[in-house]
Amino acid sequence: MSVNKIILIGNVGKEPEVRYYDNGGAVANFSLATTERGYTAANGTQVPDRTEWHNIVLWRGLAEIAEKYVHKGSKIYIEGKIRTRSYDDQQGIKRYVTEVWGDNMELLDRKPDGAQSNRPPFPEPPVATTVTAPAQTATATATPAAQTQTQTQATPSLESDGGDDLPF
Repeated sequence: MSVNKIILIGNVGKEPEVRYYDNGGAVANFSLATTERGYTAANGTQVPDRTEWHNIVLWRGLAEIAEKYVHKGSKIYIEGKIRTRSYDDQQGIKRYVTEVWGDNMELLDRKPDGAQSNRPPFPEPPVATTVTAPAQTATATATPAAQTQTQTQATPSLESDGGDDLPF
């Protein structure tokens, strides 16, 4: 088994180039920048920011959405797979290009003031669920009060003899 999956959140580097084919299909190409923030190491060495540029390819409906709503500087989420292709340049030298073929895209920019949306800006968080340990499987038929008592007993105390607030 193998997995080819990539998730990126970054800023669009150029306006998407969208091409339409005779069969009505569309393809959009643009660059996306992701940046890892720099830091200062323990010995005082400064490590600078590191920006990577990714070539993004979107097909069909995603390409049309990118044409309308994605612009230079937009912050987006891309989920897809890595593809590498080759071509011969004008001098006959074989060149390789690595691209991210997007399967899913989310626009992360806020809407301009006054713009209305029926959708919340972020998905609602999932409802918290309780997972019982294997030794507590018999409590599945107990009353909610008994379950609360079992969960309280299983929760470690945050106070310890060490004086810190770590539970271990």
